[in-house]
Amino acid sequence: MTSARFLPEVPGLSVLGVQTAEPVAVLTFDDGPEPNSTEVVLAELGAAGATATFFVLVRRARRHRRLLAEIIASGHDVALHGADHRRLTSLDPGNSTKLLHDARAELEQLAGVQVRMFRPPYGSQSPAVWHAVVAAGLVPVLWEVECREWDPMPDTDPLADFDNLRRGSIVLGHDAIASVEDGAESLVVSPIDRRAITTAILARIQAAGLRAISLSRALERGRPRWRVWLDKANAPST
Repeated sequence: MTSARFLPEVPGLSVLGVQTAEPVAVLTFDDGPEPNSTEVVLAELGAAGATATFFVLVRRARRHRRLLAEIIASGHDVALHGADHRRLTSLDPGNSTKLLHDARAELEQLAGVQVRMFRPPYGSQSPAVWHAVVAAGLVPVLWEVECREWDPMPDTDPLADFDNLRRGSIVLGHDAIASVEDGAESLVVSPIDRRAITTAILARIQAAGLRAISLSRALERGRPRWRVWLDKANAPST
């Protein structure tokens, strides 16, 4: 992955997909690791021969080091979703760079791998947050297609956004849902069948004639697809 220091000085410029000739979609999962949930996702990915990028919370990774190790041992990427799930745009901008630098350093220590990709909680990114991300040596990664399995609206099709799926799209899913204990904003979430939703995501990707792979693997034969992403209006989700 291109180091953040090579990003053009365009506030908000982020990776939303991959320019590639390969028939692939980039599959990502946020908010974990979580016992009895992350394992299910890993099992479904393994059965499908798919890889993914897991944007983890350091607070959870610290408690569930076995799951973090299992993600890596299964051939997936580990990336940073934050020390916790607080919305960075709500924090003092002056502290953000140190917060992200320290979170990245701890995750690298826990995982034993280099961490260079970051997804802001809620996709909430202001110019100040973006500059803090880049200053911490991280590359902001958002998404083009979203699974809204967390949506409490009973009539909502969680995969409706998959109509926008195209080659190289970064797909947002979850292997857990952040809680108020993680610093997340209160959200009523109906029980989620993690196996069923993961299977459905993989099926929709396959139906589009694509294979699900991690961001690092997609970039082996492709290059980042950049777009400016600022303000929560771009990301009404988790």
